[in-house]
Amino acid sequence: MGSASPATATPTAGAPARRGLWLAVVVLTALNLRPFLSAIGPLTNDIIAATGLDLRGMAWLTLLPMLLMGLGALFGPALQQRLGARRVLLGALAVLAAGSAFRAWAPGGAALIATAAVCGLGVAFVQAVFPGVIKHQFPGQVAPVMGLYSAALMGGGALGALLTPLAAQDGAWRGALAWWALPVLAALLLAWRALPRTSQTNASPSGPSPTRWMLRRPRTWLLMLCFGLVNGGYASVVAWLAPFYQSHGWSAAASGSLVALLSVAQAAMALLLPLLAARQRDRRPWLWLSLALQAAGFAALVLWPDLAPRTWMLILGAGLGGSFALSMVVALDHLPDPAQAGALSALMQGGGFMLAAAAPWVMAALHGTSGSFATGWLAHLACIALVAVLTGRFAPRHYAKVMDAPAAS
Repeated sequence: MGSASPATATPTAGAPARRGLWLAVVVLTALNLRPFLSAIGPLTNDIIAATGLDLRGMAWLTLLPMLLMGLGALFGPALQQRLGARRVLLGALAVLAAGSAFRAWAPGGAALIATAAVCGLGVAFVQAVFPGVIKHQFPGQVAPVMGLYSAALMGGGALGALLTPLAAQDGAWRGALAWWALPVLAALLLAWRALPRTSQTNASPSGPSPTRWMLRRPRTWLLMLCFGLVNGGYASVVAWLAPFYQSHGWSAAASGSLVALLSVAQAAMALLLPLLAARQRDRRPWLWLSLALQAAGFAALVLWPDLAPRTWMLILGAGLGGSFALSMVVALDHLPDPAQAGALSALMQGGGFMLAAAAPWVMAALHGTSGSFATGWLAHLACIALVAVLTGRFAPRHYAKVMDAPAAS
C-alpha cells in the first residue's frame, strides 16, 4: 500500500497557520454531518400531517441515509484510492449541500426520503475519508483531534434539533430543513481552500486492497458489530426521542430542545473522554464508562421518563458521545499506517452504520406491536450489555496479531 498521504504530503505539525486551518476544516465539516438527521425528529408531527407518512415511513428518513452512509463508507477507501481525498471530500460535501437544499421543494414523503438518501450518501464519503486524514495531519494527537471531530459532529446534531423547530413556524418545515445547505457550502469552501490540488491518491493502485484483506480479519467484523449496536441507540434516539416526549405532552420546540441537550452532552463527552483516554493506550475502561452511562439513560426512559428528563438525557448523551468518539479512536489504534487505519475506520463505520440503520425501523415496528416506545428502549439496553462484554476483547497488546496487516510500501 502506498505511503502518500490522504490529503497532503506534509502533516500539519510545526505549521501553526496550517494547523489552525485544518482544525477549522475538521470542526466546520463535522458540524454539518448530523443536522439533516437530528432536525427531523422534532418535526415528526408536522411532516406526518403534510405528507401522510406513518411512523414506519418516518423511520425511513433515518434508516435509508444511515444505510447509505454504511454502504458509502465501505466503498470510501477504494474511491479515495482512485480519486484522492480532495476530490472525494469536496464532492461529498457538494452532494450533502444539494440534498439539503432540495428539501425546500420536496412535495411529499417519497421525495423527502430521497433527499435524506442523498444527504446520507454525501455524509458517508466524508466519514470514510476524514479519520485517515486526521491521523495523517495530526499523527501524535489522534485521540484529542478525533475527540474534537466527534464533539463537533454531535454539536451539529444539537443545532439541528434546537434551531430547526424555531425556523419551522407556521408549517414552514421544508424551508427550515433546506436552510442547512448554507453551512455545508461554507464547509465546502473552507475544505476547497485547505486541501491541496496536488494529491490525487492516497495509495498505489497496484497495492493490495485494504478492504479485501481487512474483511478477512475477524477483528474488523467485531469493530463493525460494536459500532453498529451503539450507533443504533443514537439512531433511535434521533428518530424517536422527540416523538416519545411529544406523546408525553411536550411541544415540538420543547422536545427538540431535549434532543439538543442530549446532543450537547454527546459533544462534551466526545471531546472529554478521548482526552482522558489519551493518557493510556488501553481505552477499555473509558469505553465501559460510556456504556454504563448509556445504560442508565435508556433505563430511565423505560422506568422514569418524566422524572428529571433533562438530567437523564445529559447522562444518555454523554454515554453515546463518549462511546462514538472512543470507538473511532480504537479503530485507528489498531494499525500504525494512516491509510490502513483510515480504511479500517471506514469499514467499521460502513458495516456499523448499515447495522444501526435498522434500529429506528425496528423501534417503529415494536411500537406498532406494543403501542409503546419502552420495548425499543429495552432492546437497546440488551445491545449495550452485549457490547460491554465484547469490549473486553479490545486489548491493545493484541492489535498487531489480530490485524496482521500487510506491510505498507
